[in-house]
Amino acid sequence: MANHFLAYLYRLQYIERWSLMRSTTPENVAEHSYHVALIAHALGSIAREIFHRDINPDEAVTYALFHDATEVFTGDIPTPVKHHNPGILSNFREIEALAAERLLATVPSELQETYRPLLYRKPVNPELDKLLKAADLLDAYLKCISEMSAGNREFATARRQSEEKLRKLDMPEVEWFLTHLAPGFERTIDELAEIEEGDN
Repeated sequence: MANHFLAYLYRLQYIERWSLMRSTTPENVAEHSYHVALIAHALGSIAREIFHRDINPDEAVTYALFHDATEVFTGDIPTPVKHHNPGILSNFREIEALAAERLLATVPSELQETYRPLLYRKPVNPELDKLLKAADLLDAYLKCISEMSAGNREFATARRQSEEKLRKLDMPEVEWFLTHLAPGFERTIDELAEIEEGDN
């Protein structure tokens, strides 16, 4: 019997994000998942190596890669829509659970218990869950920076809101990321190269 799990996941490249916004650079869910995985690994490494917390960066990457997998069936529902009121959010969570169930059914039976926690987004460690939410939010923030650096003011409010949410998380690894890693996203490739040359 054929199992279509990976075939479905590959279709995440066709699900566009930021549908309510005018973007200079389109972004799809597959790209977003990769970026969130990069950020989750960075946050996990910062948490473990700098703040000596019990976080496994490799586990963070795995959960991040699958954190929006169900959107292959639901599409990307913009945050302002999902969070418009508690009823909409509750209904969306139910739809998301049904999508996870449908996607899990496409996984070979021998592998279903491996993928179940990933598709239902249930890390065993609650600190890891918080880190994943931070990585997801950071990716949105970095998208806003990138768009605004390209002269697109459409993302000004989203940037401010994302930054406020990140500060409220009160996570030292997030603050470290914002101080040491995020500023490069406001620079062009030539500016980054000039800074590197100046450091040598």
